Amino acid sequence: MKIVRYPHPILSYKSKPVRRIDQGLRDIAAEMLELMYQAQGVGLAANQVGLPYQLLVMNPTGDPEQREEEYVFINPVIQKRGGGLTDFEEGCLSFPDLRLMIARPETVAFQAIGLDGRPASYSWKGLKARIIQHETDHLHGQCFYQRAKFSGELQARPVLESLAAEFDSDRRRGFVPGDAELAAEIAELEKKYC
Repeated sequence: MKIVRYPHPILSYKSKPVRRIDQGLRDIAAEMLELMYQAQGVGLAANQVGLPYQLLVMNPTGDPEQREEEYVFINPVIQKRGGGLTDFEEGCLSFPDLRLMIARPETVAFQAIGLDGRPASYSWKGLKARIIQHETDHLHGQCFYQRAKFSGELQARPVLESLAAEFDSDRRRGFVPGDAELAAEIAELEKKYC
């Protein structure tokens, strides 16, 4: 498992709801948390590691020693956003070296299923609310730079062009599968949990 970078097609893929929770899915979540910590992140969505599942992990502290702050959410649904918009600088593990000011609602209410299979409701504000919005966007095929204001788009363009050139090079060298092969891989992965 590794973190994929823009413009990998899975980042714009709308992930499918998870229908089955087993030890394999728990192992995926544990590996995602470790990858997140290695990359010094605070959240990671399944499609960022090439998996088409509505699954995300997060720890707002970013500290692997604070395991009590870890969250694993399956099929999250944001039900309400409020508190007004707040600008905050965001980054993303699939977009190294890109940080943009993004306006997001200050509060969210959402539901999700835990690894124990039980649904729960949450009301969050501040950083935790921002992380869940960022990662849920990923699950719906939207990346944070798409929420940037026009000046942010201009700032992002050189980084996006560089990442796209790197991706194209990796594809030409066979490090990234073509679209047809990738679609077949996604369909196989979906059979397991969706």
